[in-house]
Amino acid sequence: MTASERPSAAPVITFVVPAYNMANYLDRCLRSLLSSQATDIEVIVVDDGSQDATAALANGWAHKQPGIVHVISQSNKGHGGAVNAGLKEARGLYIKVVDADDWVDADSLARLLPILRQQAQTPSPVDMFVSNYVYEKEGRSHKHVVNFRSVMTPGRLLTWNQLKPFGIAQYMIMHALIFRTDVLREAATHLPEHTFYVDFIYSYQPLPYVRTLTYLDLDLYRYYTGRSGQSVETAVMISRVDQLQLVNALMVQATPEKGSVPEGLYRYMIHYLSINCTVTSVFLILSKQAENYRAKEQLWRNMEANRPHIARDVERTLLCKLINMPGQPGRLAVRLGYKLAEAAVGFN
Repeated sequence: MTASERPSAAPVITFVVPAYNMANYLDRCLRSLLSSQATDIEVIVVDDGSQDATAALANGWAHKQPGIVHVISQSNKGHGGAVNAGLKEARGLYIKVVDADDWVDADSLARLLPILRQQAQTPSPVDMFVSNYVYEKEGRSHKHVVNFRSVMTPGRLLTWNQLKPFGIAQYMIMHALIFRTDVLREAATHLPEHTFYVDFIYSYQPLPYVRTLTYLDLDLYRYYTGRSGQSVETAVMISRVDQLQLVNALMVQATPEKGSVPEGLYRYMIHYLSINCTVTSVFLILSKQAENYRAKEQLWRNMEANRPHIARDVERTLLCKLINMPGQPGRLAVRLGYKLAEAAVGFN
């Protein structure tokens, strides 16, 4: 079914589900998205050149839920290319990306949909909703919930200047965000293809186009971690550290100059960029390769040369002061700090 063949009434939300060889997980994801039995939602599964039964499963759901589930099949373009395809076809007032091995909580979804329906009736819908997400670690009974109660008052219409300071390692990842679809289109959000970790860009580049936001204290998104070979696994991230460097460069490029956006937004974007610079630097250090030590230094020199004011503000943050401790003692401290953080949070 093409976009022109689908019903004319716009859904309140489009869920974009990028799926590459996700036959073992896709049913769980789609069952959760369709648990409310709502008819005013849209689910776009982007089969990104899968070699398993992903396409057949997705098309089976489209057959069972015509007008709600839509399948796009394309040659492999990576996570970013799959998100791009879903965004292009999305008809919902809002859009949320749900990876095929993750899912949403049925009760939270049932509470979310009436809120979105109310927004559909207002002349100025909220630009972005923020909700909680839960680390569903394979083999662990304890679930780590990430919330934003310390930063935002739940249920209120907010502007960036009304947000409280974020914690040192606290930021809004893709799984926490629901964008108004037109915001992403106004921002011309387009993710690089065949690139890992583009969720950093997705949750960063559109922010200057977000004028209003609301925090919903719902444990909506269930983030499945711990399966072998997952992109957030430490060894995998070390092997793909060049991808982190590319994403970091694109985030630096997307950062607005101070004074061009609300102060609260600029402060948050510098905070988020400092976290990404730290993450990229950490994995360059964890590689224990001399060329990556040099690449870490080059990352900071490039930012200082190309975006000097941005670099100055990022380098003033505590995280970046710590990551740039000099020499072998600094690298040893970073490795120890990473092990302690990994053990404390337990999502790898």
